[in-house]
Amino acid sequence: MTQVPTKRKPPTARADPRVAALVAELRALGSEKDRAGMARYGIQVDDAFGVSIYVLRKIAKRLGTDHELALALWRTGHHEARLLACFVDDPRAVTARQLEDWARDFDSWDVCDQATTSLFDRTRHAWTKAAEWARRDEEWVKRGGFALMAGLAVHDKAAGDDAFVKLLPLVRRGATDDRNFVKKAVNWALRNIGKRNRVLHAAAIACAEAIRAAADERAGGERGGDAGARAARWVAADALRELASAKIQARLGATPAAFPRRAATSGRARRRRGGRRPRSCCVRG
Repeated sequence: MTQVPTKRKPPTARADPRVAALVAELRALGSEKDRAGMARYGIQVDDAFGVSIYVLRKIAKRLGTDHELALALWRTGHHEARLLACFVDDPRAVTARQLEDWARDFDSWDVCDQATTSLFDRTRHAWTKAAEWARRDEEWVKRGGFALMAGLAVHDKAAGDDAFVKLLPLVRRGATDDRNFVKKAVNWALRNIGKRNRVLHAAAIACAEAIRAAADERAGGERGGDAGARAARWVAADALRELASAKIQARLGATPAAFPRRAATSGRARRRRGGRRPRSCCVRG
């Protein structure tokens, strides 16, 4: 059983009686080893028990969809309880106010990413918030905007290509944000949009090339420059590396000759920077 700080928001008069039992279950399932592992991946563990995402999804499947329970779980402030809330909430019941309230509570990339790609991207507010949050300055809210784009590229099967093309100027603008958690979400959005189909693949390639050209111009060359130029260059190079890969080209039927050789070096840059997210937290395109 894991001991965590007990700083809690005061309970409300409408507290769901199931929540205490679920929190106790999560506490019992936690481990210091897993909690330490979460911390190594840059996850905020001050309020975490150390329960894997796989276990949380099994609990969510047992509980089923329940909007009121999700709200109550989120209010506890516990890390895993908030992740569980993302998995059991009903997207049809989620309001724009809830999205704002939860986004304001983001304090760790995994909660941000699961909220945006397991719940928010399935709500009627997703497209509006993706564009709105991508323009915001708060680190986790801005990450949430680009994570929403990444989720929409995978989950919104009905959206037309034009809707995603309209997001690319925001991706280009966000690429110069050198904050680690923001630039990685910008890159994630660009890659997922580019992996959606051949039309968007070409559009994402063009966007990445424009980002890199602007970074080189800003830096006065292909290397160095300020933090914004270096961040943008990484966003572009890493996206081009994946979009130019044989796997993605084969899946989309893209033409290998369309890709510049310079993109092939970006794998080393990615490894130097590290910080890959655990596979369980990714939204695959």
